[in-house]
Amino acid sequence: MRQFLQNQKGLVKEVFDKVYDKYDLMNDFMSLGIHRKWKKDFIMMMSPAENRKLVDVGCGTGDIGKIYLESIKNNGDVFNVDPNKKMIEEGKKKFINSKNIHWYIQSAEKLGFKDNSFDYYTISFGLRNTKNIKKSLEEAFRVLKPGGRFLCLEFSKITNSNLEFIYKNYSKLIPIIGKIIVGKSEPYEYLIKSIDNFVNQEELIICMKNIGFKNCKYRNLSGGIVAIHSGWKI
Repeated sequence: MRQFLQNQKGLVKEVFDKVYDKYDLMNDFMSLGIHRKWKKDFIMMMSPAENRKLVDVGCGTGDIGKIYLESIKNNGDVFNVDPNKKMIEEGKKKFINSKNIHWYIQSAEKLGFKDNSFDYYTISFGLRNTKNIKKSLEEAFRVLKPGGRFLCLEFSKITNSNLEFIYKNYSKLIPIIGKIIVGKSEPYEYLIKSIDNFVNQEELIICMKNIGFKNCKYRNLSGGIVAIHSGWKI
């Protein structure tokens, strides 16, 4: 399933090249800080065990890996993957002394890991930015061990009409906030378009099942502004 907007040559790379050094700050402004709770809920839903291997794809500056390692008292390994070199370099600055985190510049559609390598695969606010959802899910399935778990945290479709009205109007302000904080509005205009064009909760479940994931389910957070999707490789 190709995504039209993301397949425009160089668009996604250009977007994140512009915002990598203000990425965390803008996440706080755009979500009013709620993204931090969403990410903690994401890891809590995983119920991670110690001495396991996590690959976090579209890792940004490494928030998910940090929360994961904290939850397992650093008894495990995180393989952070992102296609953007500048984002990876920014993330490394936050984990200079960590020996549990490994960094790779790769795309979700073509991971450089062997089959059956990981206990957990996570992607948070990244599946929406891939060029091909199907290929990304196929790669997730491939690199997971049998018994491994896939989890995706992503913007989704709001289930309450009143909340949707408020959110739609607030989202119009995000490019303006981006212009003030980052000095550029274009990356955040892309953000809004990519959210609007992304599949809904049930459509993503169907995509996961078609790849081969079992026991697929999702959980809405904040009325469906975001959703956590989960599936198992059995």
